[in-house]
Amino acid sequence: MQVNKTNAMRILDARKTRYAIHTYDNEDGLIHGSAVAEKIGLPAETVFKTLVAHSGPQAYVFVIPVAEELDLKKAARAAGAKKIEMLPLKELLQWTGYVRGGCSPVGMKKQYPTFIHSSGEFIPAIAVSAGRIGMQMELEPKLLAGVVEAVFTDLIKE
Repeated sequence: MQVNKTNAMRILDARKTRYAIHTYDNEDGLIHGSAVAEKIGLPAETVFKTLVAHSGPQAYVFVIPVAEELDLKKAARAAGAKKIEMLPLKELLQWTGYVRGGCSPVGMKKQYPTFIHSSGEFIPAIAVSAGRIGMQMELEPKLLAGVVEAVFTDLIKE
């Protein structure tokens, strides 16, 4: 089946970064992380969601396992910010070029400081949004980190 490439996929292709594509049916409206992991047949701990937060005018990207919750204090510490708040959903497209459920850490309008939860550093592959609802890309976490200049750090609530 021919897959229409997303901006995120084109960026990985240009950097000769290996990845695999997983597609899923989103007609049922279930696009939350745990449902996506089940639909593509991967363990939830290897499927990561992309969250965008901000401190004033500065945005930050956090990539964490889908079943986990971002700890805003840990996120602020990682970013070197006093306080971080989640970006309002209605502003996501404007800041990133992506919509909820299709937000990829690769190919945003701007390259924001990016952080990947430390658990991702030690597994062979993680899946993240490919930039479109219904499509995930699976790749080595260290390759992803290299493309988006990410840092691995503890980001989730205990």
